[in-house]
Amino acid sequence: MRDIRTLSLDQLKDYFGTIGEKPFRAKQVYDWIWSKNLHSFEEMTNLSKDLRENLIRDFIMNPAAVDQFQKSTDGTIKNGVKLHDGLMVESVLIPTETRTTACVSSQVGCSLNCEFCATAKLKRMRNLEVAEIVDQVALIDKQSKEYYNRPLTNIVFMGMGEPMMNYKNVVEAIKKITQPEGLGMSPRRITVSTSGIPKMIKMLADDELRVKLALSLHSAVESTRNEIMPFSDKFPLTDIMDALQYWYKKTGSTITFEYCVWKGINDKDEDIKALIKYCRQVPSKVNLIQYNPIGEGKFDHRSIAAEEKYVRELEKAGITVMVRKSRGGDIDAACGQLANKIVE
Repeated sequence: MRDIRTLSLDQLKDYFGTIGEKPFRAKQVYDWIWSKNLHSFEEMTNLSKDLRENLIRDFIMNPAAVDQFQKSTDGTIKNGVKLHDGLMVESVLIPTETRTTACVSSQVGCSLNCEFCATAKLKRMRNLEVAEIVDQVALIDKQSKEYYNRPLTNIVFMGMGEPMMNYKNVVEAIKKITQPEGLGMSPRRITVSTSGIPKMIKMLADDELRVKLALSLHSAVESTRNEIMPFSDKFPLTDIMDALQYWYKKTGSTITFEYCVWKGINDKDEDIKALIKYCRQVPSKVNLIQYNPIGEGKFDHRSIAAEEKYVRELEKAGITVMVRKSRGGDIDAACGQLANKIVE
């Protein structure tokens, strides 16, 4: 049977027409599914028993559920989320004093091959469906209320997978998350992070979702970037910059460059100068990410001295820079560590 959450509101109206029900029933069911994130037809209490039985007969719901739960000493929560076919993804709740952020996945595994990322070591099994993405957000919203007494405030698509390689479902999930009859979150509190696929960046700009954009950059030196992110040889930095400039022209939204500093890889003066030159081509800011080791020797050494020099030189150049503190490292929940490790 078909999962009812794959139907649009118009398709639900068509369905109710075929069984002799008024169109407003579609809106009621849509509200239960997307606003209240309900997974049981029996709990749709404003529907008659006969109507609920029709839905049970004609449809299923395949909700994602937390199968494994870990809480870090810093309060970060990592969820091992089981999908209807038994596959797993991970999502993370990151709390601060003023906000809670959901880091959600878009693919089972990843389509790309960034050498410093644990997720990239996994085979990409499939893209996540719209409802599976929304379920991650709803689950973390519930945890935020339970553990931190406040609703979820922000969402980042920085979990497992490359969001731009599951573009259609990610965009539809964002619409479900932000629409009033959905979860009702502001799109300005959602950040889509990409490793840099120019065509898709432009498409996201054209779709006018009003979300924020982050680029996983890590080097503005072409040869270095291609070495640590081998897929990027298909997407030159000049093409990516063209797409970023298009993004800013269409949206007026500043781009965030995500950047790890590794000893012996991108810690030289020429690396800093290249980043400054790249940043100056488009309104942007830099997040220096404290790297989280995944057991790959050449990436296990964070260059703190160089990181501090990056900050000084970027600030001197008038570029906004922040050092983003690593969270959840003790439970492998930090950036680059999501790899479906089994909890014993």
